[in-house]
Formats: sequence, C-alpha cells, structure tokens
Amino acid sequence: MILYDLVCPEEHRFESWFRNSGAVDKLVKAGQIACPHCGSTKVQKAPMAPRLAKSSPTEMAAADKKGEVVAAMQKAEQAITQLREVIQKNFEHVGEKFPEEARKMHYGESKKRGIYGEASVEDAKSLVDEGIEVGVVPGPRRTDS
Repeated sequence: MILYDLVCPEEHRFESWFRNSGAVDKLVKAGQIACPHCGSTKVQKAPMAPRLAKSSPTEMAAADKKGEVVAAMQKAEQAITQLREVIQKNFEHVGEKFPEEARKMHYGESKKRGIYGEASVEDAKSLVDEGIEVGVVPGPRRTDS
C-alpha cells in the first residue's frame, strides 16, 4: 500500500491509499477518484515529499493521545461557549453586584430570577457557605497570553 497526496482543480488537497503506484495512475486517468471537498473527479497527484518514520511507536501513541486531548478540549470549549450564549440570552446580567443580588434573592428580599455576573473566589465561597447555590462558568479563552 502507498499513500498519495492528491489535488483537484479547486486546489483542495487530500490523501488516499492505493495498492501501488500504477493503481493511482489508472484510477486518476479513469476519473474514478473524487475530491471529498467538492466532488471533482479531475484530480491529479500532488507533489509530495517522502515520509520518513522518525517516531517510535511510543512517541506516535503519545501524539495520538495529544490529538485526542486537543480534540476534547476544542469540543469542551464549544460547549462552554454555547452555555455562555444560553445564559446571556435567558438570564439577567447583574455584573459585579452578583453576590449582593444572589443574597437578596436567597433571603427573600427580591424576586427570584435567573442572574449572572462576576464574583471573586472569596465571594463565591461565601455564597456557598451561606447555602446559596452558585455555578462557575469558565470565561472565553484568552488570546493575549
């Protein structure tokens, strides 16, 4: 088996495995290989550098695990972003007054409603100690670090 890089007229690059070098030429010439991005069957072999195996099986397994972790983190980040959007759409933003407003609602001094805002770690711990249910939603990923 041999792996070839292929390219379509729209310059979409993709790879595919073939039995041998003759098989890829035959299938390309017959128009039997389609670009997975646009469906064009006018593909050709792309220039490619030889692949030399430099990684040990242990290093390759570690790279696979790292890829899994990165993918899981991206999925979690998307879920957190979606959660933040739902909160912002359906709850009242009270800003830095969050601890004060949460206490007022808990002790019956104001109408119960969904709120969100900012609180220090100490304020959040204090609210929990008082029996006030709070949740922490991570902020967006910083891009300046």
